Amino acid sequence: MKITHIDVWKFSIPMEPFTIATGTMDYAQNTFIRIHTDAGIHGVGECSAFPMIVGETQNTCFEMAKDFARLWKSKNAENIEERMQELHLFTAGNATIKSAFDMALYDLNAKKVNLPLYKYLGGTSLKQLETDLTMGINTPEKMAATAKDFVARGVKKIKVKLGKNAQEDVIRMQQIRAAAGDEIKLRIDANQGWSFEDARFALTAMGDLNIQYCEQPMRTWNDGKLPELKNLSPIKIMADESIYHHHDAERLIATDSCHYLNIKFAKSSGILESIKIAEVARKANMPCMIGGMLESRLALSAFAQFAQAYDIVQFYDLDTCMVGHLADPVTGGIRYNDFYVEVPEGAGLGSDVKDDFLSQLEHIQI
Repeated sequence: MKITHIDVWKFSIPMEPFTIATGTMDYAQNTFIRIHTDAGIHGVGECSAFPMIVGETQNTCFEMAKDFARLWKSKNAENIEERMQELHLFTAGNATIKSAFDMALYDLNAKKVNLPLYKYLGGTSLKQLETDLTMGINTPEKMAATAKDFVARGVKKIKVKLGKNAQEDVIRMQQIRAAAGDEIKLRIDANQGWSFEDARFALTAMGDLNIQYCEQPMRTWNDGKLPELKNLSPIKIMADESIYHHHDAERLIATDSCHYLNIKFAKSSGILESIKIAEVARKANMPCMIGGMLESRLALSAFAQFAQAYDIVQFYDLDTCMVGHLADPVTGGIRYNDFYVEVPEGAGLGSDVKDDFLSQLEHIQI
């Protein structure tokens, strides 16, 4: 199954502004690709650039995609490991755009054997995937009002972005807990916004609020202090920006730095490396979460099917298209049954993008 040509689009999706500790996004900076083959099958992939975290923009993804497409033209689409190694040898980093190419190859190969992605990855049965719903940073009063609205909509798990100011963050969470009630699961994500001292203060002060875990409390250069923070904190720690690949997973586990790992294709360069992370975590019995940036339901279909295939993935942050997307250009893909995520039934991802939406976007064919 040889690659004949590859289409690349700047897959911009308008959205409500979304604020985290490191910045605000007012549209989803996504890239969409289709890899075509001489077998008459095409595979699709999507990535979402989050420059304040991964250092990639939609423009850098688009330019690198041109080079990747030229590199893969006329190559065998069935050898995923060899194709991805070519990208890694061509350029260091650029994990986000690599993940779109990786996803498209997995889609292609699952389609070739007529299996949904989760079965192609070895999954045998479906489990319930209940996603959280994320709120961005705002005033404590507005965030409390948002929490009340989430609960009224049937949300059972709320993820709260923090990290701007540790003392205000404590007030935010006190008001959110009061507004949400005691039965709602609360998760927090500081997105590297706190210093060690701020993290110690905030996590200790929130110790009585029954918070499930805190994602990435500090900058990655403070990873050496994570074991100390883990021991001091009454709230469990989940590594996010501190883990890009399975070597990071091995390091964090060996140093007893966290309780959980957050797997994101945009950080790991896709499914191939995420499988390795999941295997490292499984051997250490360390539960993982599957999360994302600001992807559409297409990439979310890949995330959800990955979660179905790997039991070590036990937390689901599959709300990226629900945090402010103002358009849904996807055909097929995951479905939301309240806040339960149902995977599509078709082969591969079971998802694609409407051609009329794509016709409005910047595009190149290699």
